[in-house]
Amino acid sequence: MAIEIERKFLVQGELWKKGARGVLYRQGYLSTKKERTVRVRTIEDMAFLTVKGISTGICRLEFEYEIPLSDAEKMLDELCQQPILEKYRYRIPYKGFTWEVDEFLGDNSGLVIAEIELDSEDQDFARPSWLGREVSGDPRYFNSALTRRPYRFW
Repeated sequence: MAIEIERKFLVQGELWKKGARGVLYRQGYLSTKKERTVRVRTIEDMAFLTVKGISTGICRLEFEYEIPLSDAEKMLDELCQQPILEKYRYRIPYKGFTWEVDEFLGDNSGLVIAEIELDSEDQDFARPSWLGREVSGDPRYFNSALTRRPYRFW
């Protein structure tokens, strides 16, 4: 059984971007029910189907499977809830951890979120200077929620 333990933070300023290279992600949702989300995602020439369970604090079940890119593109275009979420993801190493910073596009433009995956809920980690307010418990910042109510409409 796979468990995701993740914390999310808003990002301040542009320092985080120095020397980082972003990769385009496109993702859509087949289900955005609170009890389970089913996501289709493309990353360059790869594609994945991900099933996530309900969040309990900062933990939830997560299962991810690689699928053919052509299948993912068809699902994104014809089966997923619209609009499709697009973002650039940057992987930034910092003091023993890799932060994933998402710079959102389209109707979510202006939103930049940093995520860190942990081994336990109480695991300690160093916080980069560009890290802002924690939003782990705020459902508005879930990617699935950003497809239903994009950031520009807040």
